[in-house]
Amino acid sequence: MEFQGNLPNKLPQVGTTIFTTMSALAAETNAVNLSQGFPDFQVNPRLVEMVNKAMRIGHNQYAPMPGVRVLRDVIQRKVKRLYNADFDVDQEITITAGGTQGLTTTILSTIREGDEVILFTPAYDSYAPIIELAGGSPVYVQLKHPTYLPDWDEFKQVVNHRTRMVIINTPHNPTGAVWSKGDFDMLATILNGTNIMVISDEVYEHIVFDGHQHHSVLSHPELQHRSFAVFSFGKTFHATGWKLGYVIAPANLMAEFRKVHQYEVFSVNAPLQYALAEYMQDDKVFEIAEMYQQKRDFFHNLMANTKFKPIPSFGTYFQLYDYSALSDENDVDYAMRLTREAGVATIPISVFFNVPRQDKVLRFCFAKSESTLAEGAKRLHSWSNA
Repeated sequence: MEFQGNLPNKLPQVGTTIFTTMSALAAETNAVNLSQGFPDFQVNPRLVEMVNKAMRIGHNQYAPMPGVRVLRDVIQRKVKRLYNADFDVDQEITITAGGTQGLTTTILSTIREGDEVILFTPAYDSYAPIIELAGGSPVYVQLKHPTYLPDWDEFKQVVNHRTRMVIINTPHNPTGAVWSKGDFDMLATILNGTNIMVISDEVYEHIVFDGHQHHSVLSHPELQHRSFAVFSFGKTFHATGWKLGYVIAPANLMAEFRKVHQYEVFSVNAPLQYALAEYMQDDKVFEIAEMYQQKRDFFHNLMANTKFKPIPSFGTYFQLYDYSALSDENDVDYAMRLTREAGVATIPISVFFNVPRQDKVLRFCFAKSESTLAEGAKRLHSWSNA
């Protein structure tokens, strides 16, 4: 018998995500899936063996609530080396069940009823629902085609006494844009003298191309004290299904984060933490940008003879293509048709906006094997030139 009570709908605007829809359509039509952002190649066998070893040794019980100490030690050293930032191992670094849990816990521990949180759109689709679940209100600043970088004058216009937090993301999903140091300086100037916090989503920190540099909020002295930085092992080590990440924040902010974290998940996968601590002793494991740039360029070269126009991707493992020379359709309809007729699944960019905007742009994931990318480009070439 179906429940007949008055079930509260906490997310009335939320249905099935476009990622689920496109992946299901790709499976149904046997399409090459360049939509959802996950690699289709294997994790380093050395890391897999380290996980097996950690399990055999007996690291199979609860990890400490903040995370395994040896892993937090490695993270502390890495952050010092890359960003010249000192964070306390015991009070300022917490291991999480993926980047999204880190985002969720941060928002739930800081946002109250009536608070406003500024987002730059197009944005990762989890941000706004989490804010709403916490009782807050998303406030949107649109990033404009084709650079998708912030307009700081527009940003200043939406900052007010209700603004509790700003969420930033660089390298940026879905566009591949990368913030400059000047962008961080502008943000710091605008927030100076306020109590506004920052969440910096840096899960693609190691995937930056063409001589660009990843600037972390952790390395900016005027932002560091007000910021939570969120990272992902899954993105860095091609193991998105492991759902493991970490958050770094000053001790007073992290204390609030851990109050929620301990009841949300308490702690996360112990053997993976021990394996990652061993694997990350070698700094070379973070050198993945060249590999991804080669994949981007490989796919870009294969797409050169199509009518899809690339928009520069300076980071992440996503490439945007403008299809306006091929169709006047809205991007959702076009992405659906591309999947059914060309046999290639992509993600329409409009779904990342709060109010869908038609830039006639699709997102392609190039974190795939060369054979997958070659087959996808072959199908697109045949279809677009038919």
